[in-house]
Amino acid sequence: MAQSDTQNRKFVLAERPKGAPDENTLRLETGDLPKAGKGQMLLRNEYLSLDPYMRGRMSDAPSYADPVNIGDVMVGGTVAQVVTSDVDGFEKNDWVVAFGGWQDYAVSDGTGVINMGKDPQNPSWALGVLGMPGLTAWAGLIQIGQPKEGETLVVAGASGPVGATVGQIGKILGCRVVGIAGGAEKCAHVVEKLGFDACIDYKADGFPDALKAAVPDGIDIYFENVGGAVFDAVMPLLNPSARIPVCGLISQYNATSLPDGPDRLNLLLGLVLRKRMTMRGFIVFDDFGHLYPEFSKQMGDWVKQGKIQYREEMIDGLEQAPAAFVGLLNGEAFGKRVIKLSA
Repeated sequence: MAQSDTQNRKFVLAERPKGAPDENTLRLETGDLPKAGKGQMLLRNEYLSLDPYMRGRMSDAPSYADPVNIGDVMVGGTVAQVVTSDVDGFEKNDWVVAFGGWQDYAVSDGTGVINMGKDPQNPSWALGVLGMPGLTAWAGLIQIGQPKEGETLVVAGASGPVGATVGQIGKILGCRVVGIAGGAEKCAHVVEKLGFDACIDYKADGFPDALKAAVPDGIDIYFENVGGAVFDAVMPLLNPSARIPVCGLISQYNATSLPDGPDRLNLLLGLVLRKRMTMRGFIVFDDFGHLYPEFSKQMGDWVKQGKIQYREEMIDGLEQAPAAFVGLLNGEAFGKRVIKLSA
């Protein structure tokens, strides 16, 4: 069903998933358009971002943000156009970046909304390289990774929107960059299009040995997006004073129990101590949101100059969002996955 001028489609959380989300996790509802009151504006969502963090919002386990309540609209970043406005600084037909969720229309008082003007170029990119994933890559690498020319940077999830950007920034700053991705096609893209020095397929036989061969001088910075067996292969290759920005652990998001095998915690803590390594998790807007203006200018310049390449995977139709999200968690996405609602 196409987007309507009179009805609002929305996906609400129907139940909390046990393990991977399935067809019962979200429920599609249709109702009247929400009404914007005094000091509010009505937004028509044009693009919806799909991101791994959304899996955590479906659960009620303790986290850095409140979970979505059962029956509430699923959260998500959006690019929208203003339909009506009683908010200073926003006019009809302005394009904005908001947090409108998995629905056609949303009401906002302007808090946290970024106005892109009447005619932005590539507006959906504000959900990717010029938005939250781009800021995550830039801030995580520069603030925590602290790259130095000649160092070796290894990036997990190298073909995704964060990993791809991390690696390209690393190359700009003079690092030797090795990506880790799933499948030969993704690895070829990472090397041939994004300019990484090498990319190792974690799905291929002999992955740990192939990674070791690709980093003869060890690993100075490891940008963590995956966890699990990928980190097991990385851990023995980390150099003294290595820095590990922990952005995500997508291999663990659907887990219902601890992984099989020996307890690795003491091994890791011993390495952190002996090698004086730094391992830091971060929540991008909580920790580095104040750097957004600096990021926006720098990344905008790099994109205009062709120094940063960006791959967007556009999927038409709100009704496709649940399956596209499950595929994202399963490693099927190739680039930044975005839903076009106006299809």
